[in-house]
Amino acid sequence: MNTEVEILLVEDKRSDAEMTIRAIRKNNITNHIVHLKDGKEALDFLFGTGEYEGRDISKKPKIIILDMKMPKVGGLEVLEKIRANELTQKIPVVMLTSSKEDPDIEKCYELGGNSYIVKPVVFDDFMKAVSLLGLYWVLHNQVADK
Repeated sequence: MNTEVEILLVEDKRSDAEMTIRAIRKNNITNHIVHLKDGKEALDFLFGTGEYEGRDISKKPKIIILDMKMPKVGGLEVLEKIRANELTQKIPVVMLTSSKEDPDIEKCYELGGNSYIVKPVVFDDFMKAVSLLGLYWVLHNQVADK
């Protein structure tokens, strides 16, 4: 089994997480996906703290798909901490959220987000949006090694 994290999905709603994973898999993207349920867990995972103490933090995801509105630590705060740390600042971060609010979109880009996608309400539209997201960021996008 591939234990390298290639896609880090941070989503508190189980149904949205399951749909996102299903949409990614629909395009035969078999990359290893780690699903975390809140921003605190994501930060612990990325920086090897809390319940992830001792995790090899040199194994970075190819992409982080991050929900904006989450318990404990919100998506924008997670994004800010990711960009502030040399270890994680180059990892592409895609905000996948239900918020269409201009201030949220502006803040995402100000903090260094790579993409901002509003979750479509219609199931088929959601599946298509996430499929395209996976194809581009996982298969086509080239990332810096360091």
